[in-house]
Amino acid sequence: MVTAFIGVGSNLGDREKNIRRAVSYLKTEKGIKVEKVSTLIETEPQGGPPQGKYLNGVIRINTTLSVGGLLNVLHSIEDKLGRKRLVRFGPRTIDLDILLYGSETIDSPDLKVPHPRMFERKFVLKPLLEIEPGLKSCRVFIMNLPEMK
Repeated sequence: MVTAFIGVGSNLGDREKNIRRAVSYLKTEKGIKVEKVSTLIETEPQGGPPQGKYLNGVIRINTTLSVGGLLNVLHSIEDKLGRKRLVRFGPRTIDLDILLYGSETIDSPDLKVPHPRMFERKFVLKPLLEIEPGLKSCRVFIMNLPEMK
């Protein structure tokens, strides 16, 4: 089993319902056990066209899936919830990102782990550290963590 952290966000439709449904889908997937879900926080969009505010959070899971298998599951859930990839950083019903997958570092054209922009985004770091406060002492976090206020 590998512990992984999934970033979740939504800014279209019933944002909280979209996130609850994504968590429910994760709970039904073979090889995934949802361990904890952070508090959801409302945030301004980062980049992209003008759009509404997001609800963001982080989900901690344990999984027997490979990182590629997990990515496929996340894309499938996004598809089920009506995500359309029309504009980079555009509005979306749901966004599911692998933030961390165990202690692995992955740098492929389809996936980068740790998520390359997570250290720049308080809307990722705040809920991540809420559900896994011990990460703050990890070397990679100490080197990359911005000031949290």
